[in-house]
Amino acid sequence: MTSHSGKFITFEGIDGAGKSTHIAFVTEYIRSRGINLVSTREPGGTPLGERIRELFLHEKMHLETETLLVFASRREHVAQVIAPALARGDWVLSDRFTDASFAYQSGGRGLDRAKLQTLADWVHGGLSPDLTFLFDVPLDVARARLDATRDLDKFEREQADFFNATRNEYLRRAAEFPGRFRVIDSSQTIPAIQARLAAILEGFVP
Repeated sequence: MTSHSGKFITFEGIDGAGKSTHIAFVTEYIRSRGINLVSTREPGGTPLGERIRELFLHEKMHLETETLLVFASRREHVAQVIAPALARGDWVLSDRFTDASFAYQSGGRGLDRAKLQTLADWVHGGLSPDLTFLFDVPLDVARARLDATRDLDKFEREQADFFNATRNEYLRRAAEFPGRFRVIDSSQTIPAIQARLAAILEGFVP
């Protein structure tokens, strides 16, 4: 799974960081260059994955059950969507991938990172994103955005210490993998963020 001609870009950040707003911008930017791409999300991305998503986001369950469910969805996602698209030479944009599991299930929930790494190695082997945008935002800003926009799922209803731990794990991973992570200050204005995204993509997109 390590060989592909397409590019794999992921979008990460705590809930309320503003990912969705900017995925559309990046999608249009890449398509304007004549590149075929697939835009997808996790959990989800396949019919089975979307059914798992509903359980994952709304049902109470043991932490390890939660983790195994999201990796089951991810295995289907890689097999049915991500790997075939990359093999065709298409680009893939995914709203979350395995970094989210480390951030939420390990950082937020406290699961041993080694267990997550074992699952990651099993489920998608050497496949990892070529570029990851981490939208970083202070917790109070993220919470205000969530409260103003929609009904909250079980993760979005978590307390401040959970989100602080989740954010810290995202930042730890960004420091661990500086070659692929680009940390975006998501408290800026939308035009400022999009200018930053465009500058990064200018050096990445042919």
